[in-house]
Amino acid sequence: MKLKSSKVNEFRLWGLLLTMGGMLLMIVGLAGIVFDWGSAGKIMAVTFMFIGAIAMLGSMGIYFWAGMMSTSATVIECPECGKPTKMIGKTDRCMFCKTILSMDPKHDPNASAS
Repeated sequence: MKLKSSKVNEFRLWGLLLTMGGMLLMIVGLAGIVFDWGSAGKIMAVTFMFIGAIAMLGSMGIYFWAGMMSTSATVIECPECGKPTKMIGKTDRCMFCKTILSMDPKHDPNASAS
């Protein structure tokens, strides 16, 4: 369970992956022009540049969405580490120590089953 993170950090991770993927696609597309592969290289460059630009725009959208969610998230103090963390939805994880948090007692995994 160490690989799980808070929802805001998960959105930021996907935004970062799309940014890096889009940049990588653009670099691969540039190889068609740099190594002078003729008309096939130009077609490859245009195709990969277009797909990379779409990935970068998707990344921008995800970062914007994560930022909007972050501004409206509930800030609570983590009972485990004591740091303030943002919570989205009924359950979330601490941004620092990854403890499962819940505002609703019936969704609380730390509550004792009586």
